[in-house]
Amino acid sequence: MVGSIPRHRSQEDSISVEPRINDRIRVPEVRLVGAEGEQIGIVSVTEALRMAQDADLDLVEVAPDARPPVCKLMDYGKFKYESAQKAREARRNQVLTVIKEMKLRPKIDNHDYETKKGHVVRFLQAGDKVKVTIMFRGREQSRPELGFRLLQRLAQDVAELGVIESAPKQDGRNMIMVLAPHKSNKTRPVPAAAAS
Repeated sequence: MVGSIPRHRSQEDSISVEPRINDRIRVPEVRLVGAEGEQIGIVSVTEALRMAQDADLDLVEVAPDARPPVCKLMDYGKFKYESAQKAREARRNQVLTVIKEMKLRPKIDNHDYETKKGHVVRFLQAGDKVKVTIMFRGREQSRPELGFRLLQRLAQDVAELGVIESAPKQDGRNMIMVLAPHKSNKTRPVPAAAAS
C-alpha cells in the first residue's frame, strides 16, 4: 500500500483493563468514596484530586459506567498488589480435572479385565475422571452389544467409587464411556511425605 500513512494509536485509544487513576479521570464531577469506605458525595474532579493529594492517596475510578462515575481514595499500588495476591491464591486453590483413559477390547480375558478395573478404581480414588474406550476390530464391529455389556459391567463394578458421566456411545470403531468420581472423592489425597 503506497501512500497509506500508518495511524499511531495513543495510549488513551487502546482498550485498558486498568482503572483510570488521578489525572486520567476526565469527567467534570465524580461520586467520591473515602479511604475507609465512607460516602463523601458528588464533588468536582479537581476537589477530589486535591483531597487525594492531601491524604497522600490516589483517586481511583472504581465504577466508570455509573453517572457520575464512582471514584475511591486508596493507595493504588497496595490495591494492585493485594489483587495480584488474591488472584494467585485463587489459582493455587483451583482443582484441576484430569481425565485418564483406559482402553479395552470386547473379548478381553477375565484376568486382564480385573487388572484394567484396578487401574480405573485407582484413578477414581485419586479424584480423576476416566474415559473408558472399547476398541473394535474387524468383525467385532458387527457386535457392539459386547462392548456395551462390558462397559455396563465395569460401571457396576466401580459403582461405589464413581458414576457414569457420559453413557456408552459408538464412535466409529470405538465405544466410549466416561466415569466420574463421586462428589466426596473429588478431593485429591495429600501425599504422606507432604503431610508429615
